[in-house]
Amino acid sequence: MTAMEVKPTVKQLHDCLNLKVYGILGLLSLTTSDFIVLVTGRESHGHILGHQVFRATDFKVLPLAASLVDQHPVESHLLALVRAHLFGGTFWFSYTWDLTRRLQEQRLTRDQNAGKAIWETADGRFFWNRFLQSRFIDITNSSPSQDLSRFILPVMYGTFAICDTSIKGHPFQFGLISRRSRYRAGTRYFTRGIDEEGHVANFNETEQIVIFNDLSGLNHGRTASVMSFVQTRGSVPVFWAEVNNLRYKPDLQIMDFRDTVVALRLHLHNQILNYGSQHIVNLINQMGYERPVKDAFERYINEANLPKVQYDYFDFHRECKNMRWDRINLLINRIKDDLIEKGYFCDDLSSTEPSHLQSGVVRTNCMDNLDRTNVVQSALAKWTLTQQLKAVAVLQESEDVDNFDGFMNKFRNMWADHADSISRAYSGTGALKTDFTRTGKRTNKGLLQDGINSVMRYLKNNYFDGTRQDAFDVFTGAWVPRRAPGLARSLLFDSRPLHVRSVSFHMEPGFNLTKSADYSLVYYFAIWICLILLSLTYIFAHGVDYVSWPRLNPPLEAIYYTGPGFRSGRRGLWRLSTRSFNDTQRRAKSRLEEVEMGSEKKRVD
Repeated sequence: MTAMEVKPTVKQLHDCLNLKVYGILGLLSLTTSDFIVLVTGRESHGHILGHQVFRATDFKVLPLAASLVDQHPVESHLLALVRAHLFGGTFWFSYTWDLTRRLQEQRLTRDQNAGKAIWETADGRFFWNRFLQSRFIDITNSSPSQDLSRFILPVMYGTFAICDTSIKGHPFQFGLISRRSRYRAGTRYFTRGIDEEGHVANFNETEQIVIFNDLSGLNHGRTASVMSFVQTRGSVPVFWAEVNNLRYKPDLQIMDFRDTVVALRLHLHNQILNYGSQHIVNLINQMGYERPVKDAFERYINEANLPKVQYDYFDFHRECKNMRWDRINLLINRIKDDLIEKGYFCDDLSSTEPSHLQSGVVRTNCMDNLDRTNVVQSALAKWTLTQQLKAVAVLQESEDVDNFDGFMNKFRNMWADHADSISRAYSGTGALKTDFTRTGKRTNKGLLQDGINSVMRYLKNNYFDGTRQDAFDVFTGAWVPRRAPGLARSLLFDSRPLHVRSVSFHMEPGFNLTKSADYSLVYYFAIWICLILLSLTYIFAHGVDYVSWPRLNPPLEAIYYTGPGFRSGRRGLWRLSTRSFNDTQRRAKSRLEEVEMGSEKKRVD
């Protein structure tokens, strides 16, 4: 750390002396200075196997060197992105337990990892602040005499919930953890599909946990029996995108690249290495807007022809129409034999070996991997929980967890909260269909809330998600700034042509009308309304120009793609030609090279 010269101001020194710090997220280099990111607030959310788990609630981002950070607009903009990301996410940590790894993985590697720091064994996919901690890790690995392990705190982005409950007088702890991957991280419409390294958008691992006689509870000292069931979700693993254009449904773009099968195989190979055999459940509609994604997925997965991969299609909306959510049992009955074969993890902590291992997972997806996926995953988790409780004689063979209202109230609310959190991270709003998850039935109030959330998703995804995506890219290292703040001012200014920016101002004169106007109000309003209609027509005809796109890693390839594949339309791209596409790419490339504001990084290790 000697290479970093710390020159705090008097105010910063005073603030630091009065600052309570609960952890260091790491170091972040921006355009003028290095910053240290601190956890300064936390709240306990319970214990798991005797280990306390915290949620980070407050943060400080402090410069390591005296600079004109506060006065520099580019640095202020990037800092605002970082702070928005910190306070807009849900980050979890434990000082004594590895939240990034599922129980089975920790149990199987317990002996070989004995004595290692948590960061050394953490799952790199779910070590959310791995990029920020890279300098601490590099120093520790390169110089054994400078062991900074005590400053390296792995943080997980996702959900954590655990509660005490009971069924038929048998007390146990019930928990749910979701872990969001830092690879290909981002927002709903700006991060879709797969990348060249096999990472998919919105990838989450979900682990449902049951603990009997938890070592932290009243039965301290007694043997703890632990069970877990793991599922995953992730975007359809082909190259595809949805191009925002201010319409409610964006243009669907599927890009048939030569290496699509290679990327798909890489993704599924990594899934098999991490979890064992894969049972893919695809919930995308087989008709209408979504069908091309389904067809592309099935075409490429057949071409990949991988062993240990089983594919099942379930048209969720068709099978469960008219609020017939009970028909999810059709899917469960279809894959029940494979669920039994893959099993679940079960371990008596006093024994030398686990009694059961989960040999594979169900990988579920819909278009967003949110609403339909949540409903199906919770149904699979409930079915598996019933089998687990029967195995330990809590339930009789004829009984089902659905028969116990007190427990099911906790189960449903935990899964609904889990669904809302994953949805807010990706789409900006809570999940749809959570009334069914919470109550077991669809309600009119739930339908109304779904309508409100759908409208909010439209507004956020079109007008606000650009900066959210930029924040993901800065924090995870997908975009790395260079030390050229004066050249990065394009981040702060609207680079669109003047005539594009000025259209919205055509609607302003009507607001400036005063009572002293001596001309006809009828004519005035007629002209004003015509201007509004013409402006709106122009805006929607050129909708792509009015979307809040990311500025750091704009998805130009998807927007202006003209190669083989499928596109549902080119709305919002007025009279697009090959020449305009080439000109746009050339201008974008030239702008990035000239301003030297940063560099894109495909993968952060």
